[in-house]
Amino acid sequence: MAATTAPTARKRPRRTRTKRVSFLPALQLSQLLPQHIDLRNPLRAVLVCPDCKTWCPITGIQARVQKLVPHHTGRAGVAAATRCRGSNRRIEWDMTIPEWREALEDAIQQTASRRPTQVTPKPTATPAPAVSQIAALKQQPQASDGDGEEAGDRLNWLVREMGWARTEQAVRETDARRAQIPASNVPERPSPVPLETLRPGRRAH
Repeated sequence: MAATTAPTARKRPRRTRTKRVSFLPALQLSQLLPQHIDLRNPLRAVLVCPDCKTWCPITGIQARVQKLVPHHTGRAGVAAATRCRGSNRRIEWDMTIPEWREALEDAIQQTASRRPTQVTPKPTATPAPAVSQIAALKQQPQASDGDGEEAGDRLNWLVREMGWARTEQAVRETDARRAQIPASNVPERPSPVPLETLRPGRRAH
């Protein structure tokens, strides 16, 4: 007995002669995104089906009623033949082709004007070593080779960093106060120097 294979989706036709109309409300072109409509060739107009999110031709362009062609939800020849509920759905042409082009150009300009926001990561501050860590380094035996010298340099660096962390705020506040000159200590205007030549035996009053 030969094994039966499941039917696959058919290729979507451009034109159909069926008189069936979907029970869903009609699609208004003005309510769809302009980039989801392609009216460059009005006789071969297509749009994205809102139900299966795939491009679907519009049939009956020259007829009284325009609607989406009957189509499957999957890819032709590959996916399962499942009929999309948006088949034969009526289309309302509530916008002209120039209006669609203008809306499409506005959407393109808005997309091009967007710029990604670069987030600068906040630098992480190195925490000050704990007292127990410094005490542990002091208790380590000092070797006579290069390792001992490196450990000693590291210990001195840790001690300096801890000392600066404790006094950094006070030092900065003192420097800020020194930079300010109190109003009471502003030097007064010096008295003018006499330019008249003093005669012998006379003193300047």
